[in-house]
Amino acid sequence: MNPEQYLSNPCKASSLPFWKTNLISLPPSMSIVRDDLFPGLREGSFDTLYFKLLHRLNALSPYTLPNGFSFTSVDEHSMAAHISHCYEEESVSVEELKQYKKRSVYSPDLWIGLKENDSGKLVATGIAEFDQEIKEGVLEWIQVSPDFRRRGLGRFVVNELLIRLVNRADFVTVSGRMNNPNNPYALYLNCGFETPVIWHVVRGQ
Repeated sequence: MNPEQYLSNPCKASSLPFWKTNLISLPPSMSIVRDDLFPGLREGSFDTLYFKLLHRLNALSPYTLPNGFSFTSVDEHSMAAHISHCYEEESVSVEELKQYKKRSVYSPDLWIGLKENDSGKLVATGIAEFDQEIKEGVLEWIQVSPDFRRRGLGRFVVNELLIRLVNRADFVTVSGRMNNPNNPYALYLNCGFETPVIWHVVRGQ
């Protein structure tokens, strides 16, 4: 896929960010199909729904963190530990995160943590990436510790990453699983993402 094809409609052009589209080869047992082109499941296969959303980085407003919280930098060890703490079925290893840092889209200021000042505990974390070729920002991992959910902290992490991408990126994309019980889809819509496109990730025969 060339940049012009992707930029015409990033959410419809690919389920992946542009920098991944020509790098990743799917295994023979997997296919990814946009919802409006989905023919239905064949016997012996199963389907997981993912969304992709777009933010044009307009109408971003400064904000004030709640008292008692502040942003901090995060290394691969604390990021991996926090991701594992936040999810029952998903995790990423320290070695995998070290590979993230070797990507051309890596930027150290786009790895952030939100800490509780009194305890020093990480309560939310986020990773974004920036593709200089087409000026695309990408949100990769956004998570809030279970004991600190429903306080709007995820929105602070997303907004902070968006603000850090202003004057660098022309737009930001994010993807996620539709049936996630934490409902990241609603979070991103509340943060100003739009133009949702649903993708089917089909595994099996």
